[in-house]
Amino acid sequence: MKKQEVANEIMAMLESYYPEVPIPLDHHDPYTLLIAVLLSAQCTDKKVNEITPHLFAEADTPYEMIKLDVDHIRQIIRPCGLSPRKSKAISELSHILINEHNGIVPESFEALEALPGVGHKTASVVMAQAFGVPAFPVDTHIHRLAYRWKLSNGKNVEKTEKDLKRLFPKEKWNRLHLQIIFFGREYCPAKKHDPNLCPICSRFGRRSLF
Repeated sequence: MKKQEVANEIMAMLESYYPEVPIPLDHHDPYTLLIAVLLSAQCTDKKVNEITPHLFAEADTPYEMIKLDVDHIRQIIRPCGLSPRKSKAISELSHILINEHNGIVPESFEALEALPGVGHKTASVVMAQAFGVPAFPVDTHIHRLAYRWKLSNGKNVEKTEKDLKRLFPKEKWNRLHLQIIFFGREYCPAKKHDPNLCPICSRFGRRSLF
């Protein structure tokens, strides 16, 4: 079976498993989503959703965030890990949003990726989930699954993103990103994975990996 045919079947399977795709990170506007995605680096969505209510109760706009001392932000977000770096980035990007973007999260990859602590993956999530712009955020989990399912050669996340964008229709990217994440958590985890029990790996997976 050709790679495009495999991709089409996988897309149909993911749609049948997850016809509804809620955004995993709790937020109420682009700014709170940006902060939540930044916090999710090397941290679970569940843990982020436990922490952000405490942070956003004190500051859920850049104008309120810059009033908080960086060390205070760090204490709140400590359970998310990497708190010294993340707290500094949150404070600095909040100042930049005020000084350069009138306190509004910009709707462009270039402007987002220029913010402290915001890489291409974070910018892609914000563009897709806050603004509805087609994007295919690839984290280590999607990178792993794309390789397992023979959709990409797995050399790096940049290559995987390009491969997935070529294989799937642009209008499906935002949904597929989330569907793959949900599927991976439920059926195709990083550890203790039995390919014979995974609906996709049992049909299309790289058998030699397991």
